[in-house]
Amino acid sequence: MTNESSIAAPTPPAVISAVVPARNEEPTIAACIESLACQPEIAEILVINDQSTDKTNEIVRGLMATIPNLRLLETNGVPPGWVGKNNAVALGAGKAAQPWLLFTDADAEHLPSSASSALQVAQKTGAALISYSPEQITESWDEKALIPFIYCRLSKKFSYAAVNDPASPDAAANGQFLLIRRDAYDAIGGHASVASEILEDVALARRAKAAGYRLAFNSGKGIVRVRMYRSFSSMWEGWTKNLYPLMGGTRLSTFRELESAFPWIPFLVILLGIKFPLAMFLGVWLLIFRQINYASELTRNQFPFSLILYYVPAVFLYAAVLWSSFRHHARGKVAWKGREYPVQAQGTLK
Repeated sequence: MTNESSIAAPTPPAVISAVVPARNEEPTIAACIESLACQPEIAEILVINDQSTDKTNEIVRGLMATIPNLRLLETNGVPPGWVGKNNAVALGAGKAAQPWLLFTDADAEHLPSSASSALQVAQKTGAALISYSPEQITESWDEKALIPFIYCRLSKKFSYAAVNDPASPDAAANGQFLLIRRDAYDAIGGHASVASEILEDVALARRAKAAGYRLAFNSGKGIVRVRMYRSFSSMWEGWTKNLYPLMGGTRLSTFRELESAFPWIPFLVILLGIKFPLAMFLGVWLLIFRQINYASELTRNQFPFSLILYYVPAVFLYAAVLWSSFRHHARGKVAWKGREYPVQAQGTLK
């Protein structure tokens, strides 16, 4: 008689094509690919080298010797009206063969069973688009200050509950982990329909929800993690590109966000303390109260409580980069990875 404990668990069906755009991703591409290769649900990994000038191409070719389902594609520049990333992933999607497409960035590390977990969510909820907001790895002081603060602000604007509610018009996704059923992707026009969008992930989610497809957007803690930026300059450039449209993409929404996020009153009261000492005392307590509220937001968004220590530099960095993002979009041009893209004031490309 066969011992049941000796029977191997059935291998899950490989139904996912992973699509990874890569432009100068030498520090992170290997870890990303290796983390995808460990997911049995992923049948193929398509890396699209977008005219990298570092060793990205060489690293991927080296991995192909040990990862048989890894393929390398090359772009031929950016067509008019396209953002480089959108063009790269559209190329990859066109070559993908599986019924599910996983779009992910080269700096994303996929934790064990991440693909399986996403497919289970799809089966349980009937969602055609499943996305996770990755766990953020922060190492430098400026990352610890700015990135958690931004994600706490985003959580107010893009509530998971509202996005996942079919009756709500709210829609969002994160391109660092965006799994979508192929038939839904094709039905909404794929990345060609959002070719000029800086925030292509949010744009795809909006199109999918408007077309009647269900979304599932959740925290990626234990699923996927990223260190988004490895220098202050790249972090500044990245959020200058994205923050204005994320926060509404209008002059009014920018000023409302600055008014809400920055502790104007505590700082003004502290300044009054130069002449009136009691005001200094009151202002400090008002600032501490705002800092305590920030601590609760950090905890709610699964960031370490200790990041409360970065609150003051966080609010100044956030106000500065949001203003920079507003100014660049108002001028009609943003930059990313050595390329410039024209934008409209509403946050979309011309």
